[in-house]
Amino acid sequence: MLVIFTASADANSSRHSSLYFDPLMHWLFPQMAQDRIDSFHYFFRKCCHVTEYAVLALLCRYAIRRSMKNILPAWRWDEAGLALAIVFLYSASDELHQVFVPSRTGQISDVLVDVSGGTIGLTLLWLGKKFVRRAKK
Repeated sequence: MLVIFTASADANSSRHSSLYFDPLMHWLFPQMAQDRIDSFHYFFRKCCHVTEYAVLALLCRYAIRRSMKNILPAWRWDEAGLALAIVFLYSASDELHQVFVPSRTGQISDVLVDVSGGTIGLTLLWLGKKFVRRAKK
């Protein structure tokens, strides 16, 4: 959460990431128009949101599971739901924080992207557990 908070306090984060992203895209695709690169940059940044909140959801679920001293390998939906609720609350508070950072805006759409990331992370964990369980049979 500290890493996410620190990143969201960056007043010009889009410009900062484009310092690395744009030259890489120009090198890989020299003929690509700048507006197309900007679109890819936007998509890349949203993918980073999904990834960071997927990791947060997995860490929250792990912490919840450990705090409940539940060492059974079974999946528990209440633990996943609580982890996702934490992701939602943190994402909403992060967007509120961005309202007070110069050149940043808090957007409900970013909360939806973040919660989607948390959902994807937890879903992949659930599917992975199902796959391992089936492979053991």
